[in-house]
This record gives sequence, C-alpha cells and structure tokens, in this order.
Amino acid sequence: MNHRPRKRFGQNFLHDQGVISRILSSIGPAPGDRLIEIGPGRGAITIPLLEAVGRLEAIELDRDLIPLLTEACRGVGELHIHSADALKFDFSTLGTPSEKLRVVGNLPYNISTPLLFHLLEYRSVIRDMHFMLQKEVVERMAARPGNKTYGRLSVMLQVLCDVAPLFDIGPEAFAPPPKVHSSFVRLIPSEHPLYREVDPALFERIVNAAFSQRRKTLRNSLGKLLGVSVIERADIDPGQRPEQLPPESFIRLAMLTARIPGVV
Repeated sequence: MNHRPRKRFGQNFLHDQGVISRILSSIGPAPGDRLIEIGPGRGAITIPLLEAVGRLEAIELDRDLIPLLTEACRGVGELHIHSADALKFDFSTLGTPSEKLRVVGNLPYNISTPLLFHLLEYRSVIRDMHFMLQKEVVERMAARPGNKTYGRLSVMLQVLCDVAPLFDIGPEAFAPPPKVHSSFVRLIPSEHPLYREVDPALFERIVNAAFSQRRKTLRNSLGKLLGVSVIERADIDPGQRPEQLPPESFIRLAMLTARIPGVV
C-alpha cells in the first residue's frame, strides 16, 4: 500500500511482523468480538484482526487512506470504516452495555492522553482497550504511589480502569521510526467502587490542584483550595507530597469536600 506518512496526523506505520504477532496474541480476537480499531493506517493489524473476527469497525482521520485500506481488506471480511476524528467520535453508537466494544489502535502520540479520557467517557460500553503508546506515557499511566512517574495521569486513569503494560516496542518497528520508544498496554474499565460517589469535576479539580505544584506538600498545593483542616479530616498528613498518595486518598478528599458547604 503506497501512502506517505503524514506528520500532521502523527502517522508511524507498524510493519514488524514479530511485533504484530505479539499484539494479536495479547488481544486474543475471537469471532463475535465487537472490535473497533482507531487509526488503522495501512492495515498491519486491521487485516489479521479482520481474518480472526470476520467483522471490524475502524476510525480513520486520513481520508486518502480509506480507499487503499478498503481495497487491501477486500475479500478478507466485513470492514466498516468511519471517516472521523476519534477525539470527537461517539462510541456509544457502536456498543452497548450488553454488547461491549474491544478497542485497539496505534494511537497518535500527540493526542493519546485526551483520546484516552474521551474513550473512558464511554467506559460503560467498552470491554477492554489495547493500544500502542509512547513508553513514557504508559509508565505514567501505570505508576504506583511513590514512583517518580506517578502523577495526575496515574490517578485519573487508575480510578476508572485497570492499567497493564504488556511489552515494549522499539522505534525500528515503525515507518518512519518515531523518536521515542513505545509500549503496548491493556486497559480494562473497572471503576473504583468509591469513585461512583464522587463528583467527577470536583475530583479532577482536586487532583489537578494537588499535582500543579508537584514538589510542594499538600499543605501548599491544596491548602488554599480545601484548607488544611479538610486534608487532616480525610486522615491525610498535610506534610505529604501528592505523589505519595494512592488514588483512594484523592477520592476521600473529594467525598469529604462535597459534604462541607463552601469549601470549593
């Protein structure tokens, strides 16, 4: 398939057959799966996925790729391509709580974080997600408290899903090779039980404020927003730094704050 990768779309096409095989093994596609691929590109994963399940939905922003991909998949299976921006796509049109989606893709690194949060808005209709992402981003997603990479992204994702890094991928597996290493990661929506009692906007505001001054203590980063007494009432030491707190602590802060009139 002849198509020049376009920088404005963040295109780096996967071509390494060994990596492709590991990806397929990790996904484990089966007939009947409601698979949707974001950014199918030249079809490196699309074609074997289609062979495995017989029917596949795909979202592709680059219109020039669509006829090439359609031709490459002709006779392989039933391919439905949506010419759309995944950041604006309504995934509830493809899945339901009883027939959940399995989402896969080699995500453009320049939009990976906002796209993850967009997808998690539809977590009630998503069974799992498998993505190639920048290795550094995956490390932040999966980081535990106390790790230097633990931060806002870690907390916000881990209250909504289980994050499991699977394996790393070198730049040479793509054309053109990106300037960074990649990782393949699995995300399974699994909302923290306590999070269901939290105002999402308030929770996000508290997490953002806490990590806005990463090296500061909670007394300094959250003191003005919540007050030191609120932090202490949540059984949290105001002298701690935000990267020391597990997601559950931020949930407790949000739950307590919501019950105190006039705090935020």
